[in-house]
Amino acid sequence: MTPGVTEMADTLLKVEDLEKHFPVKGGILKRTTDYVKAVDGVSFDIERGETMALIGESGSGKSTVAKTIIGLHKATGGTIDFDGQDITDPSDDQLDWMRSNMQMVFQDPTSSLNPRRTVGKSMEVPMESRGVPAEERQERISELLDLVELNNEYLYKYPHELSGGQKQRINIARAISIEPDLLLLDEPTSALDVSVQAKIIGLLEELQQELGLTYLFITHDLSLVRNFADETAVMYLGQIQEKGATQEVFHHPRHPYSRALLSAIPVTTDEEEAYKPRREPLEGEIPSPRDIPSGCRFRTRCPYATDVCAEEEPSFVTSEGGPLVRCHIYDDAHKGVFDNVPDMTDVADGSGGPDAGTARQDGGERITKRTASDPTARPDRGRRKDHRDTKS
Repeated sequence: MTPGVTEMADTLLKVEDLEKHFPVKGGILKRTTDYVKAVDGVSFDIERGETMALIGESGSGKSTVAKTIIGLHKATGGTIDFDGQDITDPSDDQLDWMRSNMQMVFQDPTSSLNPRRTVGKSMEVPMESRGVPAEERQERISELLDLVELNNEYLYKYPHELSGGQKQRINIARAISIEPDLLLLDEPTSALDVSVQAKIIGLLEELQQELGLTYLFITHDLSLVRNFADETAVMYLGQIQEKGATQEVFHHPRHPYSRALLSAIPVTTDEEEAYKPRREPLEGEIPSPRDIPSGCRFRTRCPYATDVCAEEEPSFVTSEGGPLVRCHIYDDAHKGVFDNVPDMTDVADGSGGPDAGTARQDGGERITKRTASDPTARPDRGRRKDHRDTKS
């Protein structure tokens, strides 16, 4: 097998320069007068069995990325490759194949369930559409309820009889009922209490370990990401501003926007406080994707913005062997302009130094280090076995 084929087998989802522009109609004839650039040149890939987190403020385009990947929106530009197939503009056969191998868990667990159907009937729908016999469906539903730590009594309950956490467990069980390879998790815990959020994240980790699932995890709650995701991408106004190994992004954020987000995470202990970057001022609201600022999109809120930031759009470059960053501060052509900017790679005292967290070896392989000073750092889970090999 050639090296190229091996790499394709490991990369489950590859998104390149993805765009989704929504037309704005106006006038008597309802002609297109403008476009809302919700997603504007997003690129990333997810390896099989891993978790990619997409974070950022509301309105940054995170959910639109997921809905475009799964086919709820038609891409304006770019390409989407899933398990070796180009699904940017899928055919009917590809859509049928996608629905068997890719599922989505939405933000609101209540609106995701039909109020007129019992839990058992709702869970049957995906399997019935895939032609699974009735006797096998019932057996599979019992297994799924056990996986999400619910008993068979819930089969006969209606959504209004369940708590928010129970509804989301049902939605997760339904999503994995047809054994997909990829789950798109669109704010799956935002509508839940904090104590329930932790249980749902724990459940997702267990299912990933057991079934070899791959996740695209979308959230604006950064406290959930550090110990859950392998890779993290920070989105702002339709573009990714920083992308890299999660521990590297969280412990050594480079982009001013990433630092502002991470420095605002609420903490309860001195140890957690030690891992936060220096507080960065962040004023104002995210601009409208219909009226995107020239040059750097973040410049209207950035404390370090200069004239060059308004004139040129920054490139996506590697920062000193760390994450990819879209910022002129790391562009060799403009480094002299930002001499007064503080060191963006520093962390607070007690972080364990530059070796804490996750780095990449020269060959690009991810390595994760758990240090005594960072007991919460996520250990390397290694590559999971492709669960499709074990299907009966």
